[in-house]
Amino acid sequence: MTTHTVRLHRVLRTTPDKIYRAFLDADAMARWLPPYGFTGHVHQLEPKIGGSYRMSFTNFTSGHSHVFGGVYRELVPNERICYTGTFEDPSLPGAMQTTVTLAAVSCGTVLDVVQEGIPAIIPNEGCYLGWQESLHNLAHLVEPDIPG
Repeated sequence: MTTHTVRLHRVLRTTPDKIYRAFLDADAMARWLPPYGFTGHVHQLEPKIGGSYRMSFTNFTSGHSHVFGGVYRELVPNERICYTGTFEDPSLPGAMQTTVTLAAVSCGTVLDVVQEGIPAIIPNEGCYLGWQESLHNLAHLVEPDIPG
């Protein structure tokens, strides 16, 4: 089975802690992870090594949903998250792995995302576009510093 990999690099004006929490909080994930034109729903989230998650994206125009989930393989607070992902749709076979690396820098946090094993049926450029939109949403969630 043919797969591909995407790699993204961003610098966000926030702390590693806020980004790390945004990847492991169900409400936050439902807000920022769906790309433009999609809504998200987290059905289950157990953010611990060996814990699992399950969520869905729904196309707001067509109403078509796709469900996916996986297992957390590595969680290093404020530094690294590694998790697997599989689609429940049999036309999207295989297992993906996503690795998120965070590093504090003078103006915020460097965020690197590597997603491997993406099914060939998903166009590489579509995956990049979706991640870019998601990371734009993430920035809008974590960059504001709103007092308590």
